[in-house]
Amino acid sequence: MHTTDTAHRRAARQTLVLADPLVIRPGRLADRMLARALGASLDQQLATGRAPESSRLLAARAQDIVSLPHRESLARSWDHLLRVARRGPTLRTPAVPLNATAILAAEPAIRELTERLTAQLPVPARGVAAATTPLTNATSPVYGRQSPDALAGLLDDAINQLDPARPLMGVA
Repeated sequence: MHTTDTAHRRAARQTLVLADPLVIRPGRLADRMLARALGASLDQQLATGRAPESSRLLAARAQDIVSLPHRESLARSWDHLLRVARRGPTLRTPAVPLNATAILAAEPAIRELTERLTAQLPVPARGVAAATTPLTNATSPVYGRQSPDALAGLLDDAINQLDPARPLMGVA
């Protein structure tokens, strides 16, 4: 039974849906590795609404980021960010300074975001990417000195995109 489950999971990871017309093609290890290496750029494209099925790399990245282990890891990163923001700045740290004021002001939204990320339901890649980019973009309101409203707006967008009632794929 365990062997069948493992084989089924492996087969599921090897199938990507590509667009126009929709075709099922085997996923390639090279695509998954390149998608991981280009993650920040691909996440930005997914977050702005580019369809995952529009390219092999976007499809591979989307398949990776919507997995529950990836989403749980992302939720832990947001929790860690809150803990660090509460501690305040430390002397002589090489880390990029955080916008603690914005982060702490957005704590309720961050909590809601982490709940949506860790839900056992499938979620659109756009929502996961929207939750990722503020953490990976050094010019985001997490790190910059923008107003707290800027971070709140990004979080609201990610939360809305992670709404379980939203369709997983765009409607043509």
